[in-house]
Amino acid sequence: MGRSGAGAGSRASRGWSRSARRVAAVLAFGVAAVLAFGVAAGCARGADHAGPVAPDPEVRAQIMINAGNQAFHAGDYRLAARRYAAAAVIRRDDPVAYFGLGMALTRLGRDEDARAAYARARELAQQQREQRR
Repeated sequence: MGRSGAGAGSRASRGWSRSARRVAAVLAFGVAAVLAFGVAAGCARGADHAGPVAPDPEVRAQIMINAGNQAFHAGDYRLAARRYAAAAVIRRDDPVAYFGLGMALTRLGRDEDARAAYARARELAQQQREQRR
């Protein structure tokens, strides 16, 4: 039973497609993972640590991408998806994070979500190419 007529129009009027809402949900999960990781890291350091909690966002995002790559190559696609999503939350303009997320979601059988992540990666890569011109 396909959606058409009023149902399709109301969905479009909300401004978010179903796949975009799914990617947003994955990213929200990534935010929670990043926050939990930050709290755990802060607690492990002890109260006398006076340095910054984490390096700048570009470095943090790359750390998450590297962790996603390690998890992906180890076959832990769920963990890889969480790490790539965390990187995408930290740097929303990083096509590599969205591409990795798409790869992990594909391996998890979440093809619709993966297509949305790939589309976002493609869009961001195109924007970066245009900015370099």
